[in-house]
Amino acid sequence: MFLTYVILKIRLFLSSKEAASALEYAIVAAMVAVVAVLFMTNIGARVKIIFNQILVAMGGTAVA
Repeated sequence: MFLTYVILKIRLFLSSKEAASALEYAIVAAMVAVVAVLFMTNIGARVKIIFNQILVAMGGTAVA
């Protein structure tokens, strides 16, 4: 009984305009997250290179 009610509510939600909007927002959020991760990974590598250059210039050894 309860499972049937839940399934009915899910079907009604998915057929509504709210579900389409929620799905669109979820897709946009996922795309933003992917771009942010790629951007931060690239920035992290550049920061590591800069710190290694500074470390070597000060007489230390570069970190792998």
